[in-house]
Amino acid sequence: MTPETLLTGARRDGIEKYVVGALVTDQEGRVLLLRRRADDFLGGLWELPSGGVEPGEGLEDALRREVLEETGLTVTGVTGHAGSFDYTSRSGRRTRQFTFAVTVAPPVTLTEHDDFTWADRDHELPAVSDETRALLVGRG
Repeated sequence: MTPETLLTGARRDGIEKYVVGALVTDQEGRVLLLRRRADDFLGGLWELPSGGVEPGEGLEDALRREVLEETGLTVTGVTGHAGSFDYTSRSGRRTRQFTFAVTVAPPVTLTEHDDFTWADRDHELPAVSDETRALLVGRG
């Protein structure tokens, strides 16, 4: 699916806010997860690098910006749409997260989270949301 097709579907579904997420994997197939700071919304929860799409910003531009801001990693390629899920944001808005598989140039430098890990999706995942768990486990 193209980013425009994804946005068209979201608008049709009445989604009010858009978020992008990055599925970053290492050479062993482990996925990069970031832990939210304890004093943040949903503190302690592990999540994919992700963040809000600004007005007028394209999904891929937002994806590259958010990954860089949160991890210091430069997205070198977007290899596909990994999945989407809906949730209610802290402000109560209907939100859809569009997650894309990406390639990156290291190293990881955290700015908004307090820790990171490379998690093996075939073993026990840390405390992630049900939506993130379904996205990760569904990719096998």
